[in-house]
Amino acid sequence: MSPLRLAFLLIALCGVAAWQVTVIPESLMQMTVGPVLAPAAIVAALSLVVVLYGISAWRGRQVDMSQDDGQQALPGANARLLFLLGGGVAFMTLVIPLGFVLPATLCGMGIARAFDAPLNAKSALVCGLIAAVFWVVFARLLGVGLGPALPWWI
Repeated sequence: MSPLRLAFLLIALCGVAAWQVTVIPESLMQMTVGPVLAPAAIVAALSLVVVLYGISAWRGRQVDMSQDDGQQALPGANARLLFLLGGGVAFMTLVIPLGFVLPATLCGMGIARAFDAPLNAKSALVCGLIAAVFWVVFARLLGVGLGPALPWWI
């Protein structure tokens, strides 16, 4: 895929993300910082980066990997991508039935494996601790509705 086509695809994705931010329901409480602020700021920042990338691609300053100019992808690139995407898909599909911590641990392990970390007990423990701390901070301390930490039967 050429850099310009990639830029158009990313701009379209930012448009979908911006639309999703507009459908987030407002909080029933009067809050200074509502549930829309952080997602809107993130989408705005990513949209700015995508527009800058698109301008750079239009000016021909991005490398076109679709042309064979002697550059090759790193070995195992497809497996890395699958681990990265698989972790995200595992989180999205398992968060409702299994709570937050277990799917987030699996997601973290997939992301870690995409960056060449081994899949072992140590990575499971580290990812589990990060997921648990994240849940405690956001769900308990800040009151963000992340759902239960673990499924009800554990």
